[in-house]
Amino acid sequence: MRHRVTDSELMGALAHPLRAALLRHLMAVGPRTASECAEAVGSTASNCSWHLRQLARFGLVEEAGERGGRERPWRSAVVGLELGEPAADPTTNAARRAILANALNEEATLTQRFLDRADELEPEWRDAGALDTYGLTITADELRQLVARIDELVRPYVATVRTAPPDDARAVHLGLRAFRRLDRA
Repeated sequence: MRHRVTDSELMGALAHPLRAALLRHLMAVGPRTASECAEAVGSTASNCSWHLRQLARFGLVEEAGERGGRERPWRSAVVGLELGEPAADPTTNAARRAILANALNEEATLTQRFLDRADELEPEWRDAGALDTYGLTITADELRQLVARIDELVRPYVATVRTAPPDDARAVHLGLRAFRRLDRA
């Protein structure tokens, strides 16, 4: 089950791009040390360590065992986040938009990284991916049902809940954006 975020302080904490990136990274790849996280998100180990402790304060990450000293691994304590609908409070609503903007920016970065380095991947991984878009004609209720069905299909593979994946399983990014198309005018 996803962690529902309603607290304005937590919403503000998650609006920080590095914290959001750290949490998404741990949800995608499993337990990692601050040093490993730093390499993945482009920061320093000390900065990541501080932000991981902040995420732990909110119960979003936790220590994943003892390696001793600075090399202790962290893991996500949540399966995912649910931000809910826009809030009446402008500060909370601004933080919500920042969280969503950070996620979209990270998705664009991951997509560009894939495009730039796809030729380095094994053919089976390169060919298994997809960058598809669809223009749908659909009602709001049909869209809700479609998103729920996609979630039902994806859920068994979510890294934070999958137990005993095959040895050749790797971290994969899957993004879904489904919304009413709004023209410029």
